[in-house]
Amino acid sequence: MRQPALLLIAAALTLPAMLRAAAPEEIPLWPGDPPLALAGDKPEAYLPPEPGQDPDITRLGNVSRPTLTVYPAPRETRTGTAVLICPGGGYYILAMKHEGTQVAEWLNSLGVTAAVLKYRVPAPPGEPAHRRPLLDAQRAMSLLRARAGDWGVDPQRVGVLGFSAGGHLAAWLLCEGDRRAPGYPAGADEPSCRPDFGVLIYPAYLAAAERQRERPVLRPEQKPGPVFLVHAADDKLGPENSLEFFLALKQAGVPAELHVFQQGGHGFGMLRRGLPVHDWPARCADWLRANGWLTPR
Repeated sequence: MRQPALLLIAAALTLPAMLRAAAPEEIPLWPGDPPLALAGDKPEAYLPPEPGQDPDITRLGNVSRPTLTVYPAPRETRTGTAVLICPGGGYYILAMKHEGTQVAEWLNSLGVTAAVLKYRVPAPPGEPAHRRPLLDAQRAMSLLRARAGDWGVDPQRVGVLGFSAGGHLAAWLLCEGDRRAPGYPAGADEPSCRPDFGVLIYPAYLAAAERQRERPVLRPEQKPGPVFLVHAADDKLGPENSLEFFLALKQAGVPAELHVFQQGGHGFGMLRRGLPVHDWPARCADWLRANGWLTPR
């Protein structure tokens, strides 16, 4: 008589495993050398942590072989939506954990397939910092759509989410739409690289007063999908980066939502430190839900 009870206990213990997402899949972005590849690149490596640094903050440098790591949503909760994640790091390093893998885990909990982009950093001297990363991001968007069926993704429900410099990169992706960046392989027969929506978390280099980087410009013929923005008022890079982009979106007739929190600084990502700004994932989930991206298809 004890065997059925034991079977019920075993089933209960294995149920959470059934709801977990499939194992991540890392994919090289380009066959062979990526476009604009350079000889003699330094080996990729994680930088040692700074004194007192939060263990969830990791810094990957010297990326010359870009990849896309896909985290499929659990089959039982899959919505058909996918998001390309662009970690930040000033185009010098990539914050791969609290602005990358932890974001993928959160999106999976919403039934969203996530893909962490490891794009090339840093740029060679004298080259715009976003030039190679934009090639990588456009290729990643096309790959997500090309293999959408493998991960249960609707190719018309693919967005982008970026932090800091990754937010700047995501803004470029939104503004360029299907116009491939200079240096993209000619004649490539690939699915669209235009995001269906965007999420920019403390994006950098978008304000008019910001002279460090070239800014993307919204164009009428490449109007982006809806955009969600989050910033802290005490960000050292300034909330103007989100405010000005939000106003440009509004003027262009693009639906957008902006949250500016009193405190939070820069680079909070998925860290949990008890401030209202750290609840931005809940606000973003509300926005995704209101726009239909969390409704299964």
